[in-house]
Formats: sequence, C-alpha cells, structure tokens
Amino acid sequence: MNGVTGRMGHRQHLVRSILALREEGGLDLGDGERLWPEPVLVGRREQALKELAEAHGLDRRAVSTDLDAVLADPSVDIYFDAQVTSAREEALRKAIAAGKHVYTEKPAATSVDGALELARAAERAGVKHGVVQDKLFLPGLRKLRRLVEGGFFGRILSVRGEFGYWVFEGDWQSAQRPSWNYRAEDGGGIVSDMFPHWEYVLHELFGRVTSVQAYAATHLPQRCDEQGRAYTATADDAAYGIFTLEGGVVAQINSSWAVRVHRDELVEFQVDGTEGSAVAGLRGCRYQHRAGTPRPVWNPDLPATERFREQWQEVPDNDGDERVNGFKAQWELFLRHVVRDEPYSWDLLAGARGVQLAQLGLVSSAEGRRMDVPELSL
Repeated sequence: MNGVTGRMGHRQHLVRSILALREEGGLDLGDGERLWPEPVLVGRREQALKELAEAHGLDRRAVSTDLDAVLADPSVDIYFDAQVTSAREEALRKAIAAGKHVYTEKPAATSVDGALELARAAERAGVKHGVVQDKLFLPGLRKLRRLVEGGFFGRILSVRGEFGYWVFEGDWQSAQRPSWNYRAEDGGGIVSDMFPHWEYVLHELFGRVTSVQAYAATHLPQRCDEQGRAYTATADDAAYGIFTLEGGVVAQINSSWAVRVHRDELVEFQVDGTEGSAVAGLRGCRYQHRAGTPRPVWNPDLPATERFREQWQEVPDNDGDERVNGFKAQWELFLRHVVRDEPYSWDLLAGARGVQLAQLGLVSSAEGRRMDVPELSL
C-alpha cells in the first residue's frame, strides 16, 4: 500500500477498509474460507510509516521506502497506489511489469494516453486491475440506483449535481486539503480530481457521456501551504460542467472548493424524470412521485406558504445501506475478483474514461467550446 501516510490512503483505504476487514476476521469468501489481508506500507518517510504501523498494531518490519524491493517480493500479490497523482503512473507501470495485480486511486494517470497504456499493459501482463470509484458505493447513490433500476423515474430528463465546500486558504485557518491540490504542476485541480468521479457516476447510473462543455476557474489565486508559506494557486478550484449522455439525458454539475454549503450534504444529485424526481446525497435519498407533485404557482407578490422539502419521502434503508463504507465495499469486490475471479468492471479502462473527461473538460474551458467525448477501447 503506497501513499497511506496521506489523508485518503490512511483513513479510507488502510483504516476503514483493510484494517476493518482484519477486525472482522478477514473477508468471508464462502465455503468456510476467509481472506486475511496483510498490508505492507510503502512510502518515502520510514519513520512515519513505522509510527503508522505501530499505531495500528502492524509489524513495524512491514514497512519500506524501497518500492522496487517490495515489488520483487513474491509474497506480495497486490499493489495499491494512493500517492500524489504525478507519481502514480510510473509506480503502476512498475507494479504491472512485476506481475502484481494493481488497484489505484483515481486518476490513474495524468493523460488519456498514459491511462490507456496502463490498461493495455495490465491486459498484456494478465494481471487484475481496478480503479477506485467509491461514490458508486455510497448509501445515497445505492438508493438512487435502486430507483433507476426499478423504473421509478420513467424517462429520465436531467441530472443536476452540486458538490463542494469552502477549503480554507491556509492563513488564518489551516486548509482541509493538501496544497498540491491547488498547483497544476503537481497534478492538482478540481477538474482532474472530480470529473473522473462524475464520469463513472453518470456512466453507471444514467448513460455514457457523449459531450462536455465546461468552465474552470481559479477563484482563490493565493493560498498558504502546510508550513504557512504563501503560494500562487495555479490549478482550478471550481468547475461548472454541462454533460450530454447517451439517450438524451442532460447533466449539469457544479464542483467548487470555494463555496459555502447550503444543502443537506456536501454532494447532492437531483434527478428529474417524467414519472418522478429524487435527490441523493452521500447517505440519504428523497423522492417525489408524479402523483404527489405539488402545483406551485409563481407569484412574487405573496410569500411562499408551501414547505417544498417536506413534500418529499425518504427512500428506506432496506438493505443496510447506511452502514456501508464505499471504499471498503469496493475493496471487498476487488479482493474477490483477484482471489475468486469474480466479475469486476471498474478497471483501468473505466479509469481512463475519467481521465479523458477531465482532459476534455479542461480543453473545453480553455477554448470555450463543447467537446465530443469519443468512446475508448483497448
């Protein structure tokens, strides 16, 4: 596991996924067998890795600053990458060349060509490969998927998404995100970070993205890094996108690290269809059927007396969705894919689609035009 000293790699992948599986006695594979994950922590700072291992009851010897040596170890089966984006592609290439199965945070590479070559290399090597697409496993989106698959919406017309929060500039309050996120030269930017998420959410729930028109902005051009030093933000911190999907659905998604939250959750998607509508967040999902839709009348001379939010119903938590951690759920599926060869579609090619959408979104913003999104293949 490379990059577990970072926030995401530590919290979601090491603690809430791999260590959580160990706390449960391993992953139940059926037939009385359980898989016991044995992590090796890789990174640049040996002392930080040892402290992390000790804090979580792992063998302090199961840490290394030598990635090549770890990849040469025949007892290591899977390479996982949660490093900064700029370092990821080279490490994944090494792992594939060493014959390891690979699982990685997104984006897998900084270019479409690089992402596709990783997918092709993995196929040539005959190794299993996956890219984190955690939002598909969030309780709110699992409930939304049930509505879609159950035909609740009728003909889906549009999707509207709002994501973001205020990331402090780092001067009078410390920032909640690392400073490299705001430097384009280090692989930062909200388009490269979030458009890959929007690609797989739209693709899996509503249809393949066929075009994108985006505007990316750097609303806060000056920030302070982890040492309190001022720096120029060269990457976009907000993006406003319009996506057309196969079948005619139109999606609009705003992403911003320079917005204050006035909604129930940090991300929300509203889906409108001929038979009903729904609003899904990280955990909850509310719906309104055609028969229960009120009849609003626009009259700016009178105050609104209807409580619009109260006219929606909650999708019930029938399958224990609220207890699901999206990262852990996908880890379980990937491990079963490696060990049992069970079907798994969130691979490096799927990850390349996300890189492609981000790249085309940046071109759209720079050139002020809508970009077609061609279908990718190996």
